[in-house]
Amino acid sequence: MSFDFGSFNMWGPLRKVAVRRPAEAMVSEAKIAAEWKPLNYHSAPKFVEAQAEYAAFEDILNRAGAETIYLPCNDDLTLDSLYAHDALVVTPRGLVRPWMGKPARRAEAQVNGAFLEKLGLPIAGDIAPPGLIEGGDLVWIDRNTLLAGIGYRTNLEGVKQLQTLAGSDVEVLWFDMPHYKGRADVFHLMSFLSPVDRDLAVVYLPLMPVRLVEFLESRGFAFVHVPEDEFPAMGCNVLALGPRHVTLVEGNLETERRMRAAGIKVETFSGAEICRKGEGGPTCMTRPLVRG
Repeated sequence: MSFDFGSFNMWGPLRKVAVRRPAEAMVSEAKIAAEWKPLNYHSAPKFVEAQAEYAAFEDILNRAGAETIYLPCNDDLTLDSLYAHDALVVTPRGLVRPWMGKPARRAEAQVNGAFLEKLGLPIAGDIAPPGLIEGGDLVWIDRNTLLAGIGYRTNLEGVKQLQTLAGSDVEVLWFDMPHYKGRADVFHLMSFLSPVDRDLAVVYLPLMPVRLVEFLESRGFAFVHVPEDEFPAMGCNVLALGPRHVTLVEGNLETERRMRAAGIKVETFSGAEICRKGEGGPTCMTRPLVRG
C-alpha cells in the first residue's frame, strides 16, 4: 500500500477504511463475560448475534465501494477495540497514535498503528501523557480545519500536541464539552455532531457548545436535528458513506425520516449487540483512511 491516503472531511465517498470485526475484538463468550462490566457496557453482547449484525454492517460498507482493511486480534486489546475510530488519527503528515482517555484502551493505538505502518502508512507521531486524545472527539471540516472537543477523553495538552503533529497548515479549533453523564460515560464530540455533507450535519443541539453552533453556522452548515428520545438510541451516530449517503443504527425512525426529508439516503442495520450495548455506533466502528 502506498501513502495514498487522506480523510480530511467526514462526508466524502468512503474509499478505504480500517475495521476490527467482533471475532477479533470480542473473541469469545468468555472474554465478553470477563470484560463487559469493567468496560461499562450496558449488558453483555451476544457473540453469535454480534457477528451477524456486523456482517450486515460490512455489507453496507462494501456496497458503498469502501475497501476494508481488517485490524488483527491481540491479547492486549479489549472488547472496545471493535470501535476502531478512536484509536488513530489521520493527519496530512500521517497517522497519529493517541494516548486515549480511557485507560483500558491505550494499547489499541500501538497495535493498530503498527499493523497499518507495516502496510505502508506513515506514522506522524504519538500523543504523550499528560496529553489525551480520542478520535471521536475530532471532526475534520476541511483539509485545513480540524475541530476538537475538550472533555474527559481529550484535553488541551493532547490538542496542543496534535496541532504540532498535524502541521502548521492545519488549524485545530477546540470547544468545551459538557459534563453530561460524567467521566465513565462514552461521550465524544461526534456523539452530537455528524457532518454528512460540506454544508449539512446531523446534530443533537441541546448538548452542543454555543461557540460550535455559531462556528458551523458561519461556515454555512444547516442542521438535521435528532429528537431527544432518539439521542440515547444513537440517532446522532451517523456514518457518511458519501455526501448525503449514510448508515444508521435501525430504530431511530424520526431521525431517519428527518434525514430523508433533507435529501439524505439512509441505510440501516441492527446494532443491538455491536452498538447499543457498548455505546459505539457505525462511525465508532470505522477508521476512515481515504475519502474521495
